[in-house]
Amino acid sequence: MKQERPGRPGSYRWGVDLGGTKTEAILLNPQGQAIWGQRVPTPRGHYQATLHQIGALLQAARQAHPRARHCSIGIGIPGSLDEQGIVRNANSTWLIGHAMRDDLQALLGEPIAMANDANCLALSEAEDGAGADFSCVFAVILGTGVGAGLVVNRKLWAGAGGLAGEWGHVSLPWPRVDWGEVPGPRCWCLRHACIECFLSGPALASDIGRHDGNAQAALNDPRAPEALERFYDRLARALAMVINIIDPEVIVLGGGLSQLAAIYDEVPARWQAWVFSNRQPKTRLRPALHGDASGVRGAAWLLESM
Repeated sequence: MKQERPGRPGSYRWGVDLGGTKTEAILLNPQGQAIWGQRVPTPRGHYQATLHQIGALLQAARQAHPRARHCSIGIGIPGSLDEQGIVRNANSTWLIGHAMRDDLQALLGEPIAMANDANCLALSEAEDGAGADFSCVFAVILGTGVGAGLVVNRKLWAGAGGLAGEWGHVSLPWPRVDWGEVPGPRCWCLRHACIECFLSGPALASDIGRHDGNAQAALNDPRAPEALERFYDRLARALAMVINIIDPEVIVLGGGLSQLAAIYDEVPARWQAWVFSNRQPKTRLRPALHGDASGVRGAAWLLESM
């Protein structure tokens, strides 16, 4: 069951979810309630502009709530930091190679916690969302990109080198030749057949036959039902691999494709074929309780979880 975490009395928490297309910021009061928020387009391809946009968002929050001038700051990014604090593995490629946490700390004059955006989703949902009643929460983003995060006993599990959760860049397991999964599409990471190549929004749109990356529009295409059958099957295989390795109590889905209501019946019905067990796994599959806001809420909790 959920355990109460004391946190720091009187502390405000500010979080940012830096996405490939939008950047969202939120301010939580000491009770964990959102009291301010703003969403703006991400300045794609421009590193310095990205830093200054985050600074402007923090200034706007402080102007709106002067009592929150001294707050904890957490930022979720579509990548991770290596041991030297350099951004790597980011599908927002203009961030790669920069000491982004250090640069932001210098700009803002405040200590900053920074983590992968899927880790932020996992933390938010483990804190008071769809995974609040469980000790082991695996959270997945199915959006422009694909990633995952793991929370154990309400603490992020980053791994020995900060690579835990790079599920989107594992090869799709048990590939089907008849569905073109071997050798599979070439990923932006320069490998073939990564899970992200099959389960992201642009990947689903492409499988339906649209190449503009708009999965929501593609769902109205008459070819969508067959593509969705492949999507459910691929997601079931990819999550069965997670169950075989971690056996989490709950898997929480976020990102645009998590809103496909049929996922929560179709995928568990299929993953049994790939889970190494003689019984249906006990893992639950649930949508993120906080929806699109889950990542930015998790970012606000980062400093206390790391």
